[in-house]
Amino acid sequence: MYNNGKMRFGLCCIFRKEPIHFRQITAKTLQKLPRSEQLLRLSDICLQNVKSLYKSLQFVSEKGIGAFRVLSPLFPRYTHPDVGYQLTDLPEKAEIRYFFEKIRKIRDLHDLRLSFHPDQFNVLSSPRKEVILNTIRELEYQAMLAEEVGAEIINLHAGGTYGHKKNALKRLEKNIKDLPISIRSRLTLENDDVSWTPADLLPFCESYYIPMVYDVHHHRCLPDGLSETEVTRKVVKLCEKLGKEPLFHISSPKNGWHNGSPKPHADYIDPADFPECWKGLTATVEVEAKSKELAVLKLMKDLGS
Repeated sequence: MYNNGKMRFGLCCIFRKEPIHFRQITAKTLQKLPRSEQLLRLSDICLQNVKSLYKSLQFVSEKGIGAFRVLSPLFPRYTHPDVGYQLTDLPEKAEIRYFFEKIRKIRDLHDLRLSFHPDQFNVLSSPRKEVILNTIRELEYQAMLAEEVGAEIINLHAGGTYGHKKNALKRLEKNIKDLPISIRSRLTLENDDVSWTPADLLPFCESYYIPMVYDVHHHRCLPDGLSETEVTRKVVKLCEKLGKEPLFHISSPKNGWHNGSPKPHADYIDPADFPECWKGLTATVEVEAKSKELAVLKLMKDLGS
């Protein structure tokens, strides 16, 4: 495990300036094609996307960026009920697997930490059975990709409270217990800026041995009486118990802290927003900023990393 007393910074999914791009396609477009052509189009896009992921890891390793969040729709429409598919269905599956192997090698060579962060419609606390089934289907897809690229994290928000936090947590507990090990072993839970604070999630995470991803920007938007130092200490202690490296998220407010809603993310990180209690830790900090790789590199320079 990465453990040299240094903090590493993470880039989230896409690039602002670097000519590395990921392709997508809509279900509507695919549904106009016969199945054979659907699979040809999807195969071409998936191959291009894994090549782009490999280029992404080349870039971050060259720049000293130690982590990368993989775009969730790396394989577009994979779980769609009408146009979904398996890797084995794709004509270029052999070349796709070849690039997966190259991705794992560069990840191992540079000790890069890879993660996934499924979209907000993936909810394990929902009272609706179809939402849970769709979420599990999506998580199984992301666990498949995580296995292929060597990612150790699938990070989720706890979801809504649905008018009753205690009942929502009971559903979350049940559904997490039912997850296959490929998902459960990678699962982390993150505090949000609407419903679930660190004070809400930490006792749950401690009880069920789930690492908590601490988003300090969300915590500042939705305070709970715990200080940033207290939350950081608890998160680090839990991760040490689980043998995991802590994962944090950092953002700055687009309009400042006192000019409208602080929730939208800025292009760059104000170094004053970086918690003092994080400095000197062995941890991963994913930078959630609109300027993407430019923001990560600037923050590393500003902090003297």
